[in-house]
Amino acid sequence: MAPSSPSHDDLRDYAPIGDGRTIALIGRRGQIDWLPLPNLDSAPVFARILDDATGGCIELEPVGEYTVRRRYISRTNVLQTTFTTPTGRARVVDAMVTGVAGRLPWAELARRIEGIEGTVEFQWVVQPGSRLQTAAPWIEQHAGAAILRVGGISLAVVGSDHGPDEPDPDGPRGPLLRGAFTTSADSRHLLVVVATDGEPLHLPDPANVDRSVDRTIDGWRAWSREFSYEGPWADAVQRSALALKLLVYSPTGAIAAAATTSLPENPRGGKNWDYRFAWVRDLAYTAHALVRFGLREETHAAISWLLRTIRENGPELHVLYSLRGEVTAGVEKFDVDGWKGIGPVVSGNPARDQLQLGVYGDLFAICRTYVDAGNILDVATGRMLADMADRTCDLWRNPDSGMWELPEIRHYTSSKMGCWQALNDAAWLADEGAIPGNADRWRAERERIAQWVHEFGWSEDAGSYVMYPGSSDLDTSVLLHAESGFDRGERMSATIDALTRELGAGDGLLYRYTGMDAEEHTFVASAFWCAGALACVGRHDEAIAAMDALVATANDVGIYAEMISADDGSFWGNTPQALSHLALVSAALTIRELVPEKTLGTR
Repeated sequence: MAPSSPSHDDLRDYAPIGDGRTIALIGRRGQIDWLPLPNLDSAPVFARILDDATGGCIELEPVGEYTVRRRYISRTNVLQTTFTTPTGRARVVDAMVTGVAGRLPWAELARRIEGIEGTVEFQWVVQPGSRLQTAAPWIEQHAGAAILRVGGISLAVVGSDHGPDEPDPDGPRGPLLRGAFTTSADSRHLLVVVATDGEPLHLPDPANVDRSVDRTIDGWRAWSREFSYEGPWADAVQRSALALKLLVYSPTGAIAAAATTSLPENPRGGKNWDYRFAWVRDLAYTAHALVRFGLREETHAAISWLLRTIRENGPELHVLYSLRGEVTAGVEKFDVDGWKGIGPVVSGNPARDQLQLGVYGDLFAICRTYVDAGNILDVATGRMLADMADRTCDLWRNPDSGMWELPEIRHYTSSKMGCWQALNDAAWLADEGAIPGNADRWRAERERIAQWVHEFGWSEDAGSYVMYPGSSDLDTSVLLHAESGFDRGERMSATIDALTRELGAGDGLLYRYTGMDAEEHTFVASAFWCAGALACVGRHDEAIAAMDALVATANDVGIYAEMISADDGSFWGNTPQALSHLALVSAALTIRELVPEKTLGTR
């Protein structure tokens, strides 16, 4: 069996699993086409999703025809795929396993194959890739074990009741290991891939790995028991929380914006970004949700990481940081084709050096949420926040790149709203005794910002808040400021109507801002922001209807990418996308808070 090319049918075919350090994407054929090692932001050892020719893959599927049904095991990030063939049925359980004391010091992917009825003949391949054309893989024999090497990465494959055939160092797409086995009723096989980076390689005992799969399931369920949400769309909310947990980089507490890089936002390419970084914005929204779910450890880790990172890389507040808390390096391009041949393929993100004023609102929102939950800020953080509030007073009149990280520097309305939010929350923190500083100055400047938005950010002709003064362009990011409390009245309600009319694509889907219908697909987060905003302005029935429609647009296991095609429902952009899942969670929480229970019904 040689690796086949990926189907490229749709990015919605992929389901993520992870261990708090990296994430694998598993397709409907049981193929793993994306797995960076050892860390989420490392060069990927398995990257066929971006590089058909030399990207590398892990394949496990029945021989001949089969049908597929899959789901996550309840309240976990362990994937279960059931294959049905003319001769029988078997189930594959996929997990990035954890150890007795938490995350393992190496990466360990376990694929447990359970026979259900009849017999199913399986075949498998493990073929490391070129790490986006930066390393040439090779095979070495050690004590009877075939070791795959790619740069500093070492990998081994261990089987239970089967093992690799003779290694093939000269496969058509590079060195590979392959094997086969046949399931029967109640049979149990394991395929384990273990990897280290510049370290000795541990060869696991399959029996221990089998127990590790069950321990990993139990670990996810223990985490889910701490998750507190009772309300509408509970299954979708919990799946989104679990998806966000996958994106938490546990060595530091940072939260990645997505698990992938360079998945395109449109068929023409160009808009291919690396989202394996921590945005202040995404972390703020995540922490807000985690606090409301009662998840203390992740909240504290994320906020502590953010505040420490800002202090260490200050005094300027950056838009994003690496998962280890560094100011990011530049953008590097790789000489590979990209998904469906749509390039470029890159690492790094050019937004790092932009001025985005809205990020100040995000920073203060996360700190207010943290303090409001009964926590106490340290002295150094309090002083830093007071300085940041004063900085906001000085900066808000400047043009910036806006939330969408645009090259055009303008006075974006949503950026001014974000500055309003920053000073509103700073004044609240000062009143609570959480930070020092001149709260009277912050309140006065907050009112000046509000006046500016009312005068220049609103257009009577458009009947809406506009993207920037003097324009008729519309921008869905203003919807975030129904939630922030800037406006929950008639103007925000009229803006919702204008956005739906001008940027809507049916079923509640929205393009990000004016003109994007010609450049990219609808933005998932924008649609959920609109649902939440509808609840904020009192249009409860519409909010519920929008949520019902949007929850149904997830893939078969409840995952969202960045964008959805209004034409065929296909996914576009990086996946799983934190902002998409955050927007779902936020909308559900807002609707539960604001809509009477009798109106919500039995959702």
